[in-house]
Amino acid sequence: MYTGQCLCGDVAFEYNGPLGPLALCHCSQCRRAHGSAFSASSPIQKVRFRFLRGEKNLTEYESDPGKYRAFCSRCGSHLYSRVDAIPGILRLRIGVINEPVQTKQVRHVYVGSKAEWFDITDDLPQFDKTERTNDPH
Repeated sequence: MYTGQCLCGDVAFEYNGPLGPLALCHCSQCRRAHGSAFSASSPIQKVRFRFLRGEKNLTEYESDPGKYRAFCSRCGSHLYSRVDAIPGILRLRIGVINEPVQTKQVRHVYVGSKAEWFDITDDLPQFDKTERTNDPH
């Protein structure tokens, strides 16, 4: 069981399931949304995710046709993204989880558009896109 919340605490959730493979996304949209070199996220099963409070404070932004990024409307913390093409999966942002996460990063994606000021120095596999075929990103 994992719990998490946004920066201000208005939105809180729990997830009762395993985390999927953790990806570090270097696309320009993730960089802009997170104000960082990349975002860290894991696919999770939507049916095992539930809000404990603040669902009404969640805003979804359609960043590409059929792709939505969910964030707290008060503090702006990003909680997950989802795509219409894969309705049962959310991509949970790892930084909002309260508990220690044992899952380690397994890949870098969208490295073709990574920030020129950031060097990837690990030996993880790197992909120009993501391996999900239905992601409209």
